[in-house]
Amino acid sequence: MSREILAHFPAGNPRGSRPAEERAAEFTAAGNPATVVMDLDSDRFLVVPERAS
Repeated sequence: MSREILAHFPAGNPRGSRPAEERAAEFTAAGNPATVVMDLDSDRFLVVPERAS
């Protein structure tokens, strides 16, 4: 299953730094709802479009 990735960030950011969540909020504010998921294989946070219900 493939999925569009809007942005990605390494999981090892300093404590209190949440760039993936901030980027997802920017996409959402611009009208493109996005969420953050963790890719365990690559140890990255991925910003992906929210799935339509």
